[in-house]
Amino acid sequence: MSNYIICTDSTCDLPESYYKEHEIPVVSLSYTIRGETYPDNSTSKINKKEFYDMLRAGDMSSTSQINAEDFIAIIEPLVKQGNDILFIAFSSALSGSYQSCQIGADELSEKYPQRKIIVIDSLCASMGEGLLLNYALQNQKSGMSLDENAKWVEENKLKLCHWFTVDSLNHLHRMGRVSKASAVLGGLIGIKPVLNVSDEGKLIFKAKVRGRPAAIKMLVEKMAQYAVNPKQQTIFISHGDCLDEAKLLAKMVRNKFGIKQDMIHYVGAVIGSHSGPGTLALFFIGTERA
Repeated sequence: MSNYIICTDSTCDLPESYYKEHEIPVVSLSYTIRGETYPDNSTSKINKKEFYDMLRAGDMSSTSQINAEDFIAIIEPLVKQGNDILFIAFSSALSGSYQSCQIGADELSEKYPQRKIIVIDSLCASMGEGLLLNYALQNQKSGMSLDENAKWVEENKLKLCHWFTVDSLNHLHRMGRVSKASAVLGGLIGIKPVLNVSDEGKLIFKAKVRGRPAAIKMLVEKMAQYAVNPKQQTIFISHGDCLDEAKLLAKMVRNKFGIKQDMIHYVGAVIGSHSGPGTLALFFIGTERA
């Protein structure tokens, strides 16, 4: 097996147990709420349930990207040990973290010219980024070299479909992720928005439906429309403190497609600061993002 380590950032929104099991180094973004700044990982003094309760109470959370020093602090010890690196980064359309990681990688490449460090702009978010990481790990275990795996990720990342709904577009609008017109449309009584992540890695308002059940149903319909060999896939679902609905969505997907493997986890605090409580997202491999 090629001697390289796959790394990522905290916006993959995967469980801490997953990172430990697969020995994945993670560079954390951070968030600030009630005047305190916390890392977007399990060392935060605020758990995810408490974080979403704060948002529901009206608190606002701001976020901070990775800087080059953060990247170097995690990655340099690995490079010193003789490892090459494949780093899968949060969408450059949603954060400057990718650019910072690339700057850090360039600095390390100059310092350790014998090592190869590849940073990929995933153009993904939350467990969409996490699912892409999961595929990269499978590729590595199957014997793909660093260059082969990096090429596969680049060629397939835009097949990673992100379909999600939110309770309200207000958080996304306040954070500058959707327009005021979209927020107004999404705020109509009984209307729930459905969004996806575009080929450019941006959040795009795609549809409005009446009621939460209809929004959840549409996520399944989008999978039926775009998924490739759905029965053979592992699907990921992330949620903004709405676990029961995430379990319902997983059940609907299993019943419709016969999927046997899925993973459900929280939307982390950095992405949750933008999407808000009640976010529910479905991630799968498809023909295109649409």
